[in-house]
Amino acid sequence: MYDKPSQRKTPKGNVSIVVSHGRLQLRFRHAGKRHNLSIGLADTKLNRKAAEAKKAQIELDIASGNFDPTLKKYKPELALTLLKSEITPQIGMKITELWEGYLAYKSSSLKETTKGYHNSFTKLFTRLGDIPLLDAVKVKAGLEAITTVHQTKRALIQLNAACKWGVKHGLIGTNPYVGMANEMPKYRYQLEPKPNAFTEEEREKIIQAFKNHRGNWNGRGFTGISYAHYAPFVEFLFLTGCRPSEAIGLQWKHITEDCGFIRFEGLVTTSGNGIPIRVEGSKNNKKRRFSCSERLRQLLLSIKPENPHPDALVFPSPKGKVITYNNFCNNAWNRIVDPIKPDTTPYSCRDTFITLQIIKGIPESVIAGWCDTSVEMIEKHYADFLKMLSLRPID
Repeated sequence: MYDKPSQRKTPKGNVSIVVSHGRLQLRFRHAGKRHNLSIGLADTKLNRKAAEAKKAQIELDIASGNFDPTLKKYKPELALTLLKSEITPQIGMKITELWEGYLAYKSSSLKETTKGYHNSFTKLFTRLGDIPLLDAVKVKAGLEAITTVHQTKRALIQLNAACKWGVKHGLIGTNPYVGMANEMPKYRYQLEPKPNAFTEEEREKIIQAFKNHRGNWNGRGFTGISYAHYAPFVEFLFLTGCRPSEAIGLQWKHITEDCGFIRFEGLVTTSGNGIPIRVEGSKNNKKRRFSCSERLRQLLLSIKPENPHPDALVFPSPKGKVITYNNFCNNAWNRIVDPIKPDTTPYSCRDTFITLQIIKGIPESVIAGWCDTSVEMIEKHYADFLKMLSLRPID
């Protein structure tokens, strides 16, 4: 067991291991001075061994008169060296052993959403069992046996990053995953880089289809779920070009009283365990102010409660909770939109907004500011695509 931070004094010459905000620290006194030294590692079983080794090192230095008062000798980067002697011999190292060390090292710099994404791979690697980390061919075959091709590809990308880190810090001698993911089938966005936008006519058909949906008709009446509830949410996506996660997390405090302006200051996404997580800033860690068109302003006014609570969601689920993006896509979106245009996602609303604004002559720099993207990205993926559609060969 490890102590939580407290005000009690640590006996002179003794080093205590404490946990503060999930991170391991060493607490001790020397020459009348109290020291709190973070070793830069999360509180895991493997990292505790490194903490124990560093604790013993400091106590020995104090007792022998070799203590380094600058603490440079005991800084966090040396914890990796201590880990090497505790880790399984390289040839038989388990995947989870290196993976957990890699995540612990990076945890302080990661968003909660990224941690949730990484947790999904932790579960996947645990299911592989005792396949040695460095037997990359068996690992790939094992992944393909328990998950999809694209998830296997994503897992190999993560293992490549973890092994690159392991080689850099001397935990393993080689990285057998270099280039493996590139040998697998490409994602659809890599095969079809052009934007998947709707026409204005298709956009209006989709909005109207959501508004008119009443459930499933059985010949006598409507049964099941009505997706009309999502009509304002879908129309909002089309009229702003924002990411679905930004619309899902939007609160009334982010919209001016007259609904003339919106502040996009964060998003809500789902962690690996299905729990909604609010993240400050956009995907690119930015906040932006968006000017509403008259149509968008009237839409917001039509759904605005008389006295909305500032923290209330603008677009809650039918049960008043956070919209779960995957459930919305797999049910409402696919059911309503596929008959109009198949193989799309709500991100096609963003493609549609950007494409239509270019067609209407809005400068790329303005669109980039509205949508939290870059002029280069718009010119490469949208403007060039539209130019190719408009040009014809000369006879």
